[in-house]
Amino acid sequence: MEQSGNQNITDYDLIKGSIAGDPRIQEILYQRFAPKMYAICLRYAGNNDDAQDLLQEGFIKVFRNLEKFRNEGSFEGWLRRVFVNTSIEHYRRKVHLNSISEKEEVGIEDVSVSVLDQLAERDIVQLVQELSPGYRAVFNLYVIEGYSHKEIGEILGISEGTSKSQLARAKSILQKKVAEHLGVTRK
Repeated sequence: MEQSGNQNITDYDLIKGSIAGDPRIQEILYQRFAPKMYAICLRYAGNNDDAQDLLQEGFIKVFRNLEKFRNEGSFEGWLRRVFVNTSIEHYRRKVHLNSISEKEEVGIEDVSVSVLDQLAERDIVQLVQELSPGYRAVFNLYVIEGYSHKEIGEILGISEGTSKSQLARAKSILQKKVAEHLGVTRK
């Protein structure tokens, strides 16, 4: 946890001190942002260990590239982008998307996941972690990060239709998992 005196240190001071190599300032930066960045990593990772690895890899990139932050937008937003990109790079290295033919894509309908409102955040994260890596990546990029299907296709190297299909399947699977979790029987 941050010590009370460290709360008054601005993001600018954290950036400047970290670039200068001050280990105390680097530790404060880490402590301030690690919980939020870990939550991002956990959404993309299959488990806590992988999320910890992504967190470490992300902070290594942050400290190596701090001088590239141009004070355009929020520092936390820049950090978030680094961790999302780190998670996507990890995904690309480790997993190939399940291929879906165009014929299969046509028949998949968009499914609403309105019952997610009834679950606690940790339950939702757990259910999303249970998705296959391809579905999880598309779901996170579309629903959480706000990317379009075209952008997701470019990021993951898949077609826009495949992105839509993967999202529909992810939503369908999540809907079933939520119903099971809540003990609701479906027809």
